[in-house]
Amino acid sequence: MAENDWRDDLASFLEDLRVIEGCKGETPGNFKQFCEFIAEPCFESLSIELRKYGIRSRFRTHKGKWTAFEVNFPKLRLDNFHYIICLPKNSLELKLKLRIKGRKNKKSPMEEKVKSFMENVLPSEILKLPKEELIQDVIKHYKDFSFEAFSNPG
Repeated sequence: MAENDWRDDLASFLEDLRVIEGCKGETPGNFKQFCEFIAEPCFESLSIELRKYGIRSRFRTHKGKWTAFEVNFPKLRLDNFHYIICLPKNSLELKLKLRIKGRKNKKSPMEEKVKSFMENVLPSEILKLPKEELIQDVIKHYKDFSFEAFSNPG
């Protein structure tokens, strides 16, 4: 009986590794889908709306590693605020990180904060995230950053 136990343990362990490797293989594809069907359309909508206020913005995605939305200072070509959604290396699920970067004024250096992306959304629900929720999250972080920059010009 004891001889069988270690074989069962080994088989179970190797099956777990196979499942983990499968998840690691699927996660970048899922992130690519998130970028293509949720993040990029949201960023496009925000860019169009910001243009109405004389604010330039752009979005970029880098090979399944991150997608970013960047906002310039009003009426300038200098970047002011970055909202960057990152897929951590070797992720088994869409437990994403959010990097917020920005400068308080056109002469100040970029500052950066890293936190979990939309903590109230489970990794299994990321691909079902309503676009409006993501847009609201970008606006919330942009607003919080801007109010903090204006009240603490440093």
